[in-house]
Amino acid sequence: MATFLVFTLLTLSSFSSPTQAEIFTSIGQMTDLIFTERELVQSLKEYIEAEEMKLEAVKSWANKLDMLTRVSTLDPEGFLAHPVNAYKLMKRLNTEWSELESLVLQDPSDGFISNMSVHRQYFPDEEDEKGAAKALIRLQDTYKLDSESFSKGKLPGQRQYSGVRYNAELTVDDCFDMGKLAYNENDYYHSVLWMQQALRQMDSGEDAKTPKADILDYLSYSVYQMGDLPRAIELTRRLVAIDPSHQRAGANLHYFERLLSKELRDRGQGQQEPADEKPIQLDTYERPKDYLPEREVYEALCRGEGVKMTEKRRSRLFCRYQDGSRSPRLLLKPMKEEDEWDSPHIVRFLEALSDEEIEKIKELAKPKLARATVRDPKTGVLTVANYRVSKSAWLEGEDDPVIARVNQRIEDVTGLTVDTAELLQVANYGVGGQYEPHYDFSRRPFDSNLKVDGNRLATYLNYKDEPDAFKSLGTGNRVATFLNYMSDVEAGGATVFPDFGAAIWPRKGTAVFWYNLFKSGEGDYRTRHAACPVLVGSKWVSNKWIHERGQEFRRPCGLTEVD
Repeated sequence: MATFLVFTLLTLSSFSSPTQAEIFTSIGQMTDLIFTERELVQSLKEYIEAEEMKLEAVKSWANKLDMLTRVSTLDPEGFLAHPVNAYKLMKRLNTEWSELESLVLQDPSDGFISNMSVHRQYFPDEEDEKGAAKALIRLQDTYKLDSESFSKGKLPGQRQYSGVRYNAELTVDDCFDMGKLAYNENDYYHSVLWMQQALRQMDSGEDAKTPKADILDYLSYSVYQMGDLPRAIELTRRLVAIDPSHQRAGANLHYFERLLSKELRDRGQGQQEPADEKPIQLDTYERPKDYLPEREVYEALCRGEGVKMTEKRRSRLFCRYQDGSRSPRLLLKPMKEEDEWDSPHIVRFLEALSDEEIEKIKELAKPKLARATVRDPKTGVLTVANYRVSKSAWLEGEDDPVIARVNQRIEDVTGLTVDTAELLQVANYGVGGQYEPHYDFSRRPFDSNLKVDGNRLATYLNYKDEPDAFKSLGTGNRVATFLNYMSDVEAGGATVFPDFGAAIWPRKGTAVFWYNLFKSGEGDYRTRHAACPVLVGSKWVSNKWIHERGQEFRRPCGLTEVD
């Protein structure tokens, strides 16, 4: 509107200039006004059309988001339990709302802009959007989800919330952005999977802002990086066919063809192998190895595969009532206790937390939640790490009677004092939230005289020592872990132990307990464990790490190092 008014005023001012005075005295000059007016009317129509298009675009946005927010606000945690919804929320607030802001700025709206300015400080940034995208890739790997099912929002464990099944689908542009993120980090394996999905959806007729040439450009080069020259050539030919003037396509095609010809000559073959016409799936190319030595075992356990709970072993597991050696607080209502694993012994306590206690703990923790940290093995300093994706808060017994009551209950059922324990840590896992395999205890330098089997020895040597991790606390090492599950998780989120093949699934209100140290004080390296990525759901837990000091008469030392 402002541009149009400036143009009109400039045009009209030219009519009132000295050289254009008394136009009415000449029909010839007046005829020029007819054409000028026609141009002004055409400009006005173009302005109106542009405003209407903009308004329709804004209306479309408002209607879409009105419907979306009506559904999402019914049950925010339930809505964000679906990782695609969480990713698209990050993307909308980081990218798409900015596009809408630019659209509205074409005709400044003070109310909208001031509102945007107030709320922008709370918006996710580029790193949030990138982190959510990486979470989707992590879920895809861990749970072996093909891109097509993922794109259509078909995830195991989905359920309706408040009578509504959330529609969570990825568009061509979403898939392209996922592939581009992977590409920019030299992750050509995942770039191939998501660019292929973007191309598949576009070929099926879905509209997109992303040009097909861009998808083919990224896809062909990523396929080349995965070592599939025939398919790279076929994709590059498609690119050249739709965009002959593409800057890189022609040169890439010649380069790929020369490489393939050389490979064929080296193998003594005279003709080029046809490209594989099968769609690119998870098993088309080998997934690159990474830094985690037990990656495959860990992820298999997360999927419920490879759990080594045989019938013979299961027969040795029992359930019982736990009264904490006749603790007065447990005599009338003992805790229900179940064996989860025999060696190392892991137990689950039922009804460890009531729904009211859980809600109170979450209420106290939410204002304090901050990105969870891990202890650097070299410096002992707490730092943020990509392999731990959650937010946590620390609660003291003085914060609320509920926390004091929970602490006392932990002491009663375990028989260990919590006077030297760490504060109650409350953690909430976000989209694809996880904590990769780790130890809860601090490792000491390896003792060559320690008698352990070959597998255990390899475990000792594979991971760095951090003997002073808890030195500043003055309470010794973490002797035991008490883990409260404060929510059910629709899919994923298990606590797994790769060393001995155990998977323990979250059950709201229950808790699991195990010892990290042998009675000798030596670390039990079998207790290396992980929190699997949350596929669908919102996972809340609270941890109580119990330390050595004060347990001398509650858990006396053993006679052997691994007793």
